[in-house]
Amino acid sequence: MEFREHKLANGLTIIAECNPDVHSAALGFFVQAGARDEWDEVSGVSHFLEHMAFKGSPTRTSEDLNREFDEIGANYNAFTSEEHTVYYGSVLPEYQSRATLLLGDLLRPALRNEDFDTEKLVIVEEIRMYEDQPPFGADDKVKAAFFGKHPLGRSVLGTIASIQNLPVGAMRDYFERRYSPTNITLAAAGRIDFDALVRDADQIAGAWRPVPSERRLSPAEGHTGRHCLHKASATMEYVLQLGVGPSATDERRFAAKVLSTVLGDDSGSRLYWEMVDNGLAEQVSLHHYEYQGAGLFMTYMTSEPDLAQENLERVAKIFADAEAKGITTEELAQAKSKINSRVVLGSERPRGRLFTVGSNWMHRNVYRSVDDDLRALDAVTLDDVREVLHAFPLSRVAVMAIGPLEEFNA
Repeated sequence: MEFREHKLANGLTIIAECNPDVHSAALGFFVQAGARDEWDEVSGVSHFLEHMAFKGSPTRTSEDLNREFDEIGANYNAFTSEEHTVYYGSVLPEYQSRATLLLGDLLRPALRNEDFDTEKLVIVEEIRMYEDQPPFGADDKVKAAFFGKHPLGRSVLGTIASIQNLPVGAMRDYFERRYSPTNITLAAAGRIDFDALVRDADQIAGAWRPVPSERRLSPAEGHTGRHCLHKASATMEYVLQLGVGPSATDERRFAAKVLSTVLGDDSGSRLYWEMVDNGLAEQVSLHHYEYQGAGLFMTYMTSEPDLAQENLERVAKIFADAEAKGITTEELAQAKSKINSRVVLGSERPRGRLFTVGSNWMHRNVYRSVDDDLRALDAVTLDDVREVLHAFPLSRVAVMAIGPLEEFNA
């Protein structure tokens, strides 16, 4: 196993975790372009650009791109989040160069007017579908309530109004800034020929013009409050609550992962045994999410409407008990075993390592091996967990309930 790094003259970074003992290669372009980089008039443009990348480039049509990816048996796709847009693929090692060139082609889309107009309709329908299906956009709504005007409160999809009113010129301007090579990392994992990866990256991306495109990391202060949205068509009540947690650069994030596993893992946690196993809730969980300069604890619960308010009180009691007493030695050991297993199993395939290596680099500009993460988790103590509970109280939250209830007072 070897980690290698190189930077092209125009600022594009290339990193790879090279492992000669595996039988596949995974690679992806990680672009620092997400919902937090937008503003009201272009809300949703990062995700819209992801769609446009698959509509063709100046040298390939969309049919060409799909056909050529299929010819090399690639497993490829893309996704957009609050912080990144990622274009990735997994291939056999002999197709590494072709996959690199094809993925690079995605990052220079033609952005034709006719494709823009067509895809705008597709995205508007995607937003409507998102609002019409459980949990009816609850995660976007609770983030908006929690973050307020902070950029992390923006929906990745945008709004129907922002997409319908978005001019193609605004997308092209946004693309020019955010898709600068200084804002892009080509990451790879698996059986990688790194020298060939650098040559191929230079061939396709070496002439891309760098443009200043720094991300503004404004402080994020969470807002508390309770919000209820009546959805007559729903049969279940969906409740989400957000609280502040350690950020992507906070070393306490490892203790936060342990805490969320003890309290809200989807099997064998305090919430599970108290509520799901007893039939009081269909689903209830607690997860920690990390961003640049901010972190979240998110609780998600689904239950019968007439049990929802009492269930949220049960959640609050479990969290209050943890804040007062901490967790046990046995719970700490069990949580570490669960997380360690997930880390190792998720790293068995190069694509799993691709996302971990790429995300670590984008968030922290560092390389972390599997052993690095396992050591960090093993070092978490009961005092570390208590410190997280003290610094990030799970009782200070924003709550969003969506479903048949017209009022929600818990």
